[in-house]
Amino acid sequence: MTALQIENIGTLAEGLSGYLEKPQINHVRRAYYYAEQAHEGQMRRTGDPYITHPLQVAGILSHMHMDHQSLMAAMLHDVIEDTGITKTAIKTQFGNTVAEMVDGVSKLSRIKFGSQAEAQAENFQKMAMAMSRDLRVIMVKLADRLHNMRTIKVLPPDKRRRIARETLEIYAPIANRLGMNDMRIEFEDLAFEAIYPLRFRRIGAAVRQVRGNRKEVVTRIQTSLEACLEREGLPGRTIGREKHLYSIYDKMRSKRKSFREIMDVYAFRIVVDRVDTCYRVLGAVHSLYKPVPGRFKDYIAIPKANGYQSLHTTLFGMHGLPIEIQIRTEEMEAMANNGIAAHWLYKSSEELPSNAHVRAREWVNGLLEMQKNAGNSLEFIENVKIDLFPDEIYVFTPKGEIFELPVGSTPVDFAYAIHTDIGSTCVACRIERRLAPLSEALESGQTVEILTAPGHKPNPAWLGFVVTAKARTGIRHFLKKQKQSESTALGRRLLTKALASFGASLDKLSREAVSSLLEQLRLDSVNRLFEEIGLGNRMSHTMAQRLIDLNENPTGAGVGGNLLVRDAQSSVMNYARCCNPIPGDRIVGYISSERGMVIHTGDCNNISELRANREKWVEVDWDPEIQGEFTVEVRVELEHQRGIIATLATAITGAEANIEKITTAERDAHFSIVNLLINVRNRVHLARVMRKIRMVKAVTRVTRVKSRKARKPSVRADNVVH
Repeated sequence: MTALQIENIGTLAEGLSGYLEKPQINHVRRAYYYAEQAHEGQMRRTGDPYITHPLQVAGILSHMHMDHQSLMAAMLHDVIEDTGITKTAIKTQFGNTVAEMVDGVSKLSRIKFGSQAEAQAENFQKMAMAMSRDLRVIMVKLADRLHNMRTIKVLPPDKRRRIARETLEIYAPIANRLGMNDMRIEFEDLAFEAIYPLRFRRIGAAVRQVRGNRKEVVTRIQTSLEACLEREGLPGRTIGREKHLYSIYDKMRSKRKSFREIMDVYAFRIVVDRVDTCYRVLGAVHSLYKPVPGRFKDYIAIPKANGYQSLHTTLFGMHGLPIEIQIRTEEMEAMANNGIAAHWLYKSSEELPSNAHVRAREWVNGLLEMQKNAGNSLEFIENVKIDLFPDEIYVFTPKGEIFELPVGSTPVDFAYAIHTDIGSTCVACRIERRLAPLSEALESGQTVEILTAPGHKPNPAWLGFVVTAKARTGIRHFLKKQKQSESTALGRRLLTKALASFGASLDKLSREAVSSLLEQLRLDSVNRLFEEIGLGNRMSHTMAQRLIDLNENPTGAGVGGNLLVRDAQSSVMNYARCCNPIPGDRIVGYISSERGMVIHTGDCNNISELRANREKWVEVDWDPEIQGEFTVEVRVELEHQRGIIATLATAITGAEANIEKITTAERDAHFSIVNLLINVRNRVHLARVMRKIRMVKAVTRVTRVKSRKARKPSVRADNVVH
C-alpha cells in the first residue's frame, strides 16, 4: 500500500470525487471540521496538529475506496477518547451509524487494567463486539493503527517495540485474515523495522544489491511469459513480484534458509479477465516450462478462509531456476490486495465481494462465540491468536460439504467446526470409512464422519491434541461449567454439615436471613454462595455462623455427621499426592482456595503444618458405596533379574489393577528399588495386589508409601495435590 500523504481536506475531497457523490463528500468535510474544532490545541508527538492523524486515517480508507460513513468515523475516531465530546453528541450531529462506529473504535483508556496484556485483550474484545455490529469498524481501526505505525519513529524505543509487537501479533494477522494483503505487508515491514532496525537495514541493503543482478533474468522470464500468452491469444498482464523484507526475514528464520536460497526464486503474477482464462493460462505456462510436482494449488475452486482466490504453480524455468506463478482475475487481484474492502470497492460485482463479506462475517461470529465461552479476556486473546495463524487443510463431510481447518487439526476439531454440540458429544470417527482415533491428524482431501452419542461429554484429554480455537474454547467452557456444578453441590453439602453442627438446617432458615447474607457478600444467588464455599473461597463454618446470627429464630444445639466422600474423580474434590488416600484409610478434608476440598490420610506428614487454620478442616468419611479407581504408591525391593519389570506388571494386572507409572533406582549391584503408581479400588484391593507382588520370587520386600514430606516446611495444601 502506497503511503499517500493527504495535505488537507481539499486534497482528500478531490480524491473522493472519483467515487463518491458530492453530498457524501460534504458529509466527510463536515466531520473533518467538527473533529478539527474538537482537537483544537492538541498536538501529536511529531509536532503536527492532532487533526493530521484523523485526516491521514481517512486518506488510507479513501485509497481503498471505503464509503463516506467509514471516512466520517475515521475523522471522528479519537473525539470520544481525547476530547469532552460524547457519543450522544456525535449521534445528534452525524447519526447513529457513525456514532456506533466511532464508539467501537475508541480505546479503553479510561479503564484501569491489571496488566498491559489484559488491557490489550480487553481492547480487542471490545473491537470484536463492535465488528459484529459493523465490519467497517475494523477497517477504521486498522487504518488508525497503520498511520500510527507510519509515525512510530517519534516514540521512545521501548514503547516503539511494544506497539510494533502488538501490531505483528494482532493487527497484521487480522489484516491477513480479512484478505487485506497490502495492509498486512506494510504492517509487517513497519513492525520489523521498529523491532529489529539493524536487521531491517541489512536485509534491505542486500535486496537492493541483488535486485540489480536479477533485473536481466526477471526481464527475460517476463518476456517469455508475455510471448506465450500472446501466441495462445490469452489477454492478461504479467507483473513481477518481489518478496517484502519481513517475509524474507521470517522465511530465513522459520525455514532455516539462506538469503540466497530465498532470493533465487522468481515470482510473477498473471492477471486476466475471466475465471476460465485463468485455467487456460495455467495450461499455457505448463507447456512453456515444466511444472514442479506437488506444487500446484487451486484457491479458485476452494478459496482461503479470508476469501483469497488464485491459481498457484511452481515451474522449472530456464537453467532450472524455480519460478512461482499466481494466476487470477482483476476482481481476485482487488480481493487479494484489499480483502473485505473490495466489498465496497466492487459493489456492482455480486459474486466475489459478497463471498468475502460472508466469510468475514462468519469469522467475526466465531470470535463472538469464543468470547462468550472464554473464561477471561486473556484466554480469549490467546484463542484468537491461534485462530489468526491458520495453515489450511480442506476436509469433507460424507455429504461432500467442505470444511477448512488449520494444519494439524484432528477429528475433534472437525466435529466442533461442524457444530459445538457435535464436538461435545463425539465418541468416535471414520476417516475414509475406516475407524480412526480422535487424536489422528487430518490431511487435505479426506472424508471424515463423526459418530456421536447423546449425553456424552468432552474429555479433558482432548485439550492435549486439539488445535482450533473453537474446539479448545468449547472443551474449556464445558469443563468450567462441570466444575461449577460440582463445586455448587460440594458447597451445599459443606454448608448443610456446618449448619447441622449448630442444630440448624437450610430449610429452617428464614428467607430474609439468606437474602441478607447474599446482599452483604454481593452474591446474586444462593447457588453462587454454595459455589464459593465449594471452591474454598469462603468457609462453610463462618457462613453457617453468620446465617444463624441473621436468622430470627435460631434452633437449639446439635451435632451433624461427617461429610461423605462419594466421588473417585471430581474437579473440586482432590486427593493429595503426598499421601494418596484410598477407601479404607482414615481421612480428613482441607478446604483449599480455588481447588475445592483436598483429601489427606489422617496420618499424613503434611497436615500437621496445616492444622493452624482450623476452620478450613472438615471431618470426612468414605461413602460405603464409593466406586472408581484411586492412585496409590507402592515401593518394591527386589533382586536384579532379566525381565523382572514385565513379571511385576503381569502380577499387578493379574490382580485387576492398572499401572500408572514405574520408576527404578539401583540400590547396589544386586538389588533395585522399584516405585510403582498403581490404581486400586480400596485397601482390600491393594492388599490383594501386594500379595501378588510378594509371590514374585525376586521380590524381597513390598511396602506402601503412605506419606511423602513436602519439600518446603511452609507448603500450602494446594501445592501437594495433583
